[in-house]
Amino acid sequence: MSTPTAAHPRRWTALALIALAQFMVIMDTSIIGVALPKMQGDLGFSQENLSWVFNAYVVAFGGLLLLGGRLSDLFGAKRLFTVGWIVLALGSLAAGLAGQVWVELSGRALQGIGAALIAPSALTLLMMLFGSRPAELTKAFALYGAAAPAGGTAGVFLGGVITQYASWPWVFYINIPIALAVLAITPAVMPAAPARRGSVDLTGAVTVTAGLATDVYAIVRAPETGWGSAQTWLVLLAGVALIAAFIAIQFKRQEPLMRLAIWRAPNLAGANIAQLLMAAAWIPMWFFLNLYLQQVLGLGAFASGSALLPMTVAIMIMMIVLAPRLIARFGPKPLIVAGLFTLAAGMVWLSFARADGTFWVDVLPASLLAAVGMSLAFIPSLGTALSSARPEEGGLAAGIVNTSYQVGSALGLAAMTALAASHGARQLDNPTALTNGFSAAFLGAAALAAAGALASLLTLRSAPAASASQSSEQAETPATA
Repeated sequence: MSTPTAAHPRRWTALALIALAQFMVIMDTSIIGVALPKMQGDLGFSQENLSWVFNAYVVAFGGLLLLGGRLSDLFGAKRLFTVGWIVLALGSLAAGLAGQVWVELSGRALQGIGAALIAPSALTLLMMLFGSRPAELTKAFALYGAAAPAGGTAGVFLGGVITQYASWPWVFYINIPIALAVLAITPAVMPAAPARRGSVDLTGAVTVTAGLATDVYAIVRAPETGWGSAQTWLVLLAGVALIAAFIAIQFKRQEPLMRLAIWRAPNLAGANIAQLLMAAAWIPMWFFLNLYLQQVLGLGAFASGSALLPMTVAIMIMMIVLAPRLIARFGPKPLIVAGLFTLAAGMVWLSFARADGTFWVDVLPASLLAAVGMSLAFIPSLGTALSSARPEEGGLAAGIVNTSYQVGSALGLAAMTALAASHGARQLDNPTALTNGFSAAFLGAAALAAAGALASLLTLRSAPAASASQSSEQAETPATA
């Protein structure tokens, strides 16, 4: 056994900043949900294009995560962590000041670029601080992992408070003082890492991001242009061709963004499929539940944010307290399968929501059931994805699983937005039509979660009983939620 290196004297302060980074990139996903109807009215978004306020962030975030990890390796994690916060602050300023749709979406994309630099460098810094100290590493992962549901909870609640009592631009401005504080503290507490020689696959990064954005655009526009139209299919095929070009580039590059042979690792593909389909189901559910509460039930921004607190608090508690114990007892595969089926059941229940419904009957029970499913499936699928790779490729595995989740988020929301629009969600002045559209989206998301459960059942190998305790420790590894 190797002797642990000398402990960094300010490692716990540094960990607090790293956890804050995870908190913020997730909060920036959820904080806009309650503000969307206000933004729609002020900036003139259509009902279909409103999802781009979310997608502009996650497409940039998910598409550039692999590049962010590579830049972190080459230029040093501390430097990239700092640059990421600067970019996030600039994007937040642009999004808050926006008076037009294109400016708003540009600001959100810039926020996503900042998040793509912050997330992989933060994980690298955590491993630099605690990687040689196993006892402390588990505690560090637990705190970092808890920051994700905490960010989701805070985003929902703060979005409601800010939108109700200030104005929607402040859901973006709130990032700026936090970023300035982090930038002031980072030089004194973060460990420095020397830069390394190597090349940056910018072509691959641009190609995969453009392919993802193109396919999301085609799906969102399909209800208007028609699913059978040449325009829809030409744009879809263009996106697929760009993603295929990215894969071809990875085969040819000596230093690719993603070493394709890593997919030979047992369970890596299955766990990433679970993460992708989980996100493709969960994010649309959260998005349309926000709209149902405000546009159908007529709740204000603050009340809508408060209505989602029970679900997010339940997720946070279950992920931190219950999920690791269940993984240690049953192993990850049964929890992933059961969790995704439970998530699907919760969304089927939500699909029965009524135009004249109530929060207590139509939202709370079903949303809590969905939260249980998400809590059971998320951490074991994440831990499986990370533990499947070789130790020296842990950073690449983290980048891949985060990318899978963000890509699933973007494509799932695009598809469910198109489905909702085709079933009546365009009719903002008709609660019955809106409810029908949202119900269709909930059912579509349920189908994706069920597909994830079946895929996990067929592709994942059961962990040996002897590795249960190790799986439990891996389960507390952080990622994006």
